[in-house]
Amino acid sequence: MPTLPREQPEQPSARSHEARRMAESFGMDAQRYDQARPGYPGALVTRIAARSPGPDVLDVGCGTGIAARQFRAAGCAVLGVEPDARMADFARGRGLPVEVAAFEAWQPGGRTFDAVIAAQSWHWVEPSAGAAKAAQVLRPGGRLAIFGHAYEPPPEVAEPFAAAFRRAAPDSPLSGQPARRPLSLYEAAYAKFADQIRETGQFEEPEQWCFDWEQSYTSAQWLDLLPTTGGLTRLRPDQLAEVLDAVGSAIDALGGRFTMQYTTLATTAVRTGTP
Repeated sequence: MPTLPREQPEQPSARSHEARRMAESFGMDAQRYDQARPGYPGALVTRIAARSPGPDVLDVGCGTGIAARQFRAAGCAVLGVEPDARMADFARGRGLPVEVAAFEAWQPGGRTFDAVIAAQSWHWVEPSAGAAKAAQVLRPGGRLAIFGHAYEPPPEVAEPFAAAFRRAAPDSPLSGQPARRPLSLYEAAYAKFADQIRETGQFEEPEQWCFDWEQSYTSAQWLDLLPTTGGLTRLRPDQLAEVLDAVGSAIDALGGRFTMQYTTLATTAVRTGTP
């Protein structure tokens, strides 16, 4: 599906400006984003919290605070760092402390943390700086955890979407992408995150975690989520309507709902040093 996966693998460097523009488009409707986007497996949150030396968590690119609220519910004290002021304001309205900055430029002021997490956001962080900055703000024994969803709708939904997207936005760099992408493509992106962590020389050997789960969507629920995804946030209203109409018809043909198979991938590593 040409929108959802584009939020996972890194963008080519020649398109870095375009990637930044896309990253900054998610705050256009922060409330919809927060309501429609899925949370993260409870087992993932519990494992990260249990394997960190303490409760202090820094959430990189926290968005509206979807992951942060889950970690707070697990007993963690979470500080968010978010470059989009609109997303940060929404998260603050849900009781989360958030500082507005890109992670690479954020000034920790001597603060350190037991865990640094990045939920569906690390691909927006500058690769050569991100892992080194995480090492800087982690206490010895602290954990860096980068995670996000790999999800592709069934062909009966993905293929009508791809065809409608190509018609509506033929000039988009995403319009030439296949309707569905293999899990191996997502796994390669998380393997590259592990390489970036190794290059710092400040972490133990990274681990790769995987959580499989599923979620059922009605037509209305999926059409509410789609406009929050990278390829659609910047479409004109008429373009968006064309895509949503096609997808809605496809889901209606399936009886008005479908089941999404999710895989949540994580790359995680422990900061070296003696606590």
